[in-house]
Amino acid sequence: MNKFISKLKNLIPTKRRLIQLYAALLTNANIKGFANGVIYQGAVKNACAPGLNCYSCPGAAASCPLGALQNALASSKARAPYYVFGIILLYGIILGRTICGFLCPFGLIQDLLHKIKTPKLKKNKITKLLSYLKYVILVLFVVIFPLIYAFKDFPLPAFCKYICPAGTLGGAIGLLINPVNDDMFSMLGPLFTWKFVLLVGFVMGSVFIYRFFCRFFCPLGALYGLFNKIAILGIKLDRPKCIDCGKCISTCKMDITSVGDKECISCGDCVSVCPTKAISYRGSKIILPDNEIPEGAAAEEVERIERKRKKRSVIIQAVAAALALSVLAGALVYYNVIDKVPTVDFEDTSPEEGSDVGKLCYDYEFTMVGSEDTVKLSDLRGKTVVMNFWGTWCGPCCKELPHFDEVAEEYKNEDVVFLIIHSYYLAETAEAYVNENFGESSMIFVLDDALAENSTVSKYYTLLGGKGSYPTTFVLNAEGIITEKVVGEMSYDALKAAVISAKGNEGSAE
Repeated sequence: MNKFISKLKNLIPTKRRLIQLYAALLTNANIKGFANGVIYQGAVKNACAPGLNCYSCPGAAASCPLGALQNALASSKARAPYYVFGIILLYGIILGRTICGFLCPFGLIQDLLHKIKTPKLKKNKITKLLSYLKYVILVLFVVIFPLIYAFKDFPLPAFCKYICPAGTLGGAIGLLINPVNDDMFSMLGPLFTWKFVLLVGFVMGSVFIYRFFCRFFCPLGALYGLFNKIAILGIKLDRPKCIDCGKCISTCKMDITSVGDKECISCGDCVSVCPTKAISYRGSKIILPDNEIPEGAAAEEVERIERKRKKRSVIIQAVAAALALSVLAGALVYYNVIDKVPTVDFEDTSPEEGSDVGKLCYDYEFTMVGSEDTVKLSDLRGKTVVMNFWGTWCGPCCKELPHFDEVAEEYKNEDVVFLIIHSYYLAETAEAYVNENFGESSMIFVLDDALAENSTVSKYYTLLGGKGSYPTTFVLNAEGIITEKVVGEMSYDALKAAVISAKGNEGSAE
């Protein structure tokens, strides 16, 4: 019976686990995103969640600080890096790596994976040495590589692109498992294979090694760790009470060398084993100050004071829990009920019109980049039209544009029009980019409109079934019928073949 009760108690989540589950749900409060397979792109996405959680995860309610930092470093907006650095600085000063231990969704995943009963590799000199690897990744993949590519033709969020397992799991797989995103499978290639293999490696490693990714590879943890000694909240050691028994270091599963150092995630395991109660949570007295016990107080008085303190502790915890649940309920209502995804309603559409191959493409009038002149799609009937949805912020988009420019030049005298449509998001960056790179191009550069007021989502792109996957290309024949739709980057040969097919003529521009 006692064994049964003991096992039952082990199933009850600890306070830290409850906070982790709460934080994971709050960070991914856009539950409807998992159902409709669409990334949330509302105003709140301009803010950053504290933990590692991919922007492209269907449930993500805010941006990832690492992704935002990399994109900010490569941004043409001078204030962007300061804005993101300010957010990270705020999180670091207040919480430090307490974020890793309590608020990071990917940290929770690693904790749960390590619960699987297998032999475990304990920390040692090698794991201690490997813990410095994440600082190398921080410098190279989060700072240096994005800065280098900031001076080139397209941004490179290197960590997100080549390493981040949260992006593969929450972003890529989170979208691909939804049947409505079947067209995204055409975008998969060697890079996805590489990242999927990495994800499997991180998952397997986390089963046998505590917080495998967090300890050795996570640059966000490395960044927050720099604030551990000055953070308002965290673990602290009352040195006069310490007897140097070493229980705190040996009990900790992280590669710490002292209590509360840069590797500490404030899990609290050391607090419970300290025989002299020398270790405590920094900042706890702000919320629940110690009761002053008069010198020489009787045992009854001490007991009364302690009961009073416990009573206050229960009240504070109850109020905190009520407030937290209210915030979560509010977030769930906001993302899933109030903040509805705007829809595009074109009144004069016929049954023949649509966004699928074989359908007559919806008509639209675009404003040209750097001009007030407009281009209407229906005015281009009689010509083959290549519509490419892109953005200066999109690496694959910028990488494929020279192929479009080359084919456009070859077909400029053959009634083939290349309509290059910049997203509404960061539309203000299009003119400078086009003037610098395609000033003499045969392509026509135009801008998409906003789907709704205060929205960064593109209207015409959404009408054609776009769900945030750039670049996307449509090829229309002379009658305006869609002959090909490609989600993802196109090569020169694939683009030229699509144009030849739409023209219905095997003779090319040569």
